[in-house]
Amino acid sequence: MTPQISSNTPVNPEPPRAEAAALAHRAERIVTGAGGCRVVWRRFGEGRPVILLHGGHGSWLHWVRNIEALAAQRTVWAPDMPGFGESDDIVSDLSAMAGTLAAAIRQLPGCTDEIDLAGFAFGGLVAANVAAALGTVRRLALLGSAGHGGIRRQQRALVDWRKAADGAALAQAMRYNLEAFMIADPARVDAMALYAHTESCRHTRFRSKHISRAGGLRDALDRFGGEVLLAWGEHDVTADPAAAVAAMTQGSAQRQGCIIPDAGHWVQYEAHEPVNALLGGWLAS
Repeated sequence: MTPQISSNTPVNPEPPRAEAAALAHRAERIVTGAGGCRVVWRRFGEGRPVILLHGGHGSWLHWVRNIEALAAQRTVWAPDMPGFGESDDIVSDLSAMAGTLAAAIRQLPGCTDEIDLAGFAFGGLVAANVAAALGTVRRLALLGSAGHGGIRRQQRALVDWRKAADGAALAQAMRYNLEAFMIADPARVDAMALYAHTESCRHTRFRSKHISRAGGLRDALDRFGGEVLLAWGEHDVTADPAAAVAAMTQGSAQRQGCIIPDAGHWVQYEAHEPVNALLGGWLAS
């Protein structure tokens, strides 16, 4: 059955583009080179470093509603991971991704000692593997993390946005996918969500879906062995949040899990205020 795409779609990208550009302008842009792969980073604020890794079909814009809140107290590093956004391509392999990012992090000013690390979706699985490799991560926060190996609850197939022409058709396809997969409350699919999702998808080359669904998160957390916060939105279609929290925290007093009410997969966008408070408290402890 062909998905029914709502026509109630904001199609003017100019205000969110200007907002994103203004946020990027406040950052220091740094490029690292590890194994021949350029990784583009944006640095905000001052304080203990925290690194934010975005999800699949993502970019640093996955954190557009969180950066300023965290940067009020911390140095925030938000990269485009290899194969995404402005960074160079690498082979679509988890080990290559984690190894490249670990090497890149060691090159960042102020990140040679203790750091904190957060990851969203596919970036959560990556972050767990990076933390296991680095040995300098103090605390790890994973939001809607991939790799849990449990059930998924997605009910609506995504549409192929690549077949849509630019303009209203593309915006409608992106809105449909946001509502089907990323954001639980359609009223929260605002112009910035549509802009950030569209720009991120357009510049994604890394194939992460098969990696995200293959499991491996628990093993990476065991190898890391440090303090971990795991959070899922109540309506996240990529997991059964209660089951995922139980599976990832069982038997480890160093892992805490929580479920964010009334939010979907892109939890740090849809519920940015409670998530910013949660992350701020966790990372400050």
